[in-house]
Amino acid sequence: MDTKYLEIIKAPVITEKSRNAAGNNEYVFLVSPKASKIEIKEAVEKIFKVTVTNVRTLNVQTKKKRVGRYTGLSNRAKKAFVTLKDGMTIENM
Repeated sequence: MDTKYLEIIKAPVITEKSRNAAGNNEYVFLVSPKASKIEIKEAVEKIFKVTVTNVRTLNVQTKKKRVGRYTGLSNRAKKAFVTLKDGMTIENM
């Protein structure tokens, strides 16, 4: 497995909403903000050895953060909603 795929997929999103989506063969991942849908699809297929049918992405809005007198923004993030072929699952998620 190539390390570029591990740079694209950062972490799974484990929330109540993403758990419910897993029942519909849909999984949610935090991905690199520069990654395209095609790159995300290839990475998920290579890492988890599944067939991806659809990828939807969402840019997560940054939030204002303050530490003492200094203000800034939280880091950029991007989520990917990946739909798998019927009958396929990703274990341990």
